[in-house]
Amino acid sequence: MMPWLLCGLGLVILLLAGDALVRGAVNLSLRLGVPALIVSLTIVAFGTSAPELLIAIKAVAENADGIAMGNVVGSNTANILMVLGIPAILATLHTSQCDSRKSYVLMLLASVLFIGLSMCGTLTIWSGLILLTALALFLGDAFRDARSHRKNCCSGDEDEPLEGLEEADPSMPVWKIAIFLGLGLIGLPLGADLLVDNATIIARMYQVSEPVIGLTLVAIGTSLPELATTVMATLRKQADVALGNVIGSNMFNLLAIIGIATLIGPITVDPEFLRFDLWVMLGASLLIFPFVFFKKNITRLWGFGLTGLYIGYILVLF
Repeated sequence: MMPWLLCGLGLVILLLAGDALVRGAVNLSLRLGVPALIVSLTIVAFGTSAPELLIAIKAVAENADGIAMGNVVGSNTANILMVLGIPAILATLHTSQCDSRKSYVLMLLASVLFIGLSMCGTLTIWSGLILLTALALFLGDAFRDARSHRKNCCSGDEDEPLEGLEEADPSMPVWKIAIFLGLGLIGLPLGADLLVDNATIIARMYQVSEPVIGLTLVAIGTSLPELATTVMATLRKQADVALGNVIGSNMFNLLAIIGIATLIGPITVDPEFLRFDLWVMLGASLLIFPFVFFKKNITRLWGFGLTGLYIGYILVLF
């Protein structure tokens, strides 16, 4: 029972520390004069992926490659089926009103690139550099698009904080920023240690493989922030935020998390990933094609369907 409790505690610490780090980093950057545009494209995006990154680094350092790979592949599958499915059950996601075709195609290309590199059997530092190069190209393209959008739509100061950057608080005192940064920098490695160590113990206790633990327990846990964000966006009828949250998270998982983790050490790809799980991840991504390109809404019926598919996938894993 204790490993389960410590695993849960590690997850809670990770989520809280990740949020604290984002808030501290955003407000420190704005105080130093970094434009909010750059902050939103880099610091916020990387900060919200910090729990997954720390887990991957910790797992690779301790030769628990299955947990590192399982966390990324499982999180991407959960982001499509669970993170879009559950909110759609609560209220229809009006995805017909948003245009995310370009970012969706980039996500599919990132998925294909990731699968292609995984087929080599081991993700080496060279694989990581390829993924990180793709990430740099994606960020550069996103930055250009954001600048173009602001020039076309906005006439104010370019450095004015972006609307919707909830972490930004111009009145936050320096001591409070320091506390947020400290809690994030201390909490993230602590939470990662607790979660990975005890997830490995659980895998051995119940004779469940590390990849399955990564694909389920760890992946679902690290997808909870995305789920919470998507639920709120759905209730506020912000389908573009909901869909963008999922697509962006999947892009960073594939390109940044594994890309950086390979700098710590090579990641051996379990054959089961190549036989089944990577294709489930790609298939789940293809499921939202009609909502992106044919302007279809994700209705409650689709929500039940997506959630049901995810439950079925979890049952198959066990």
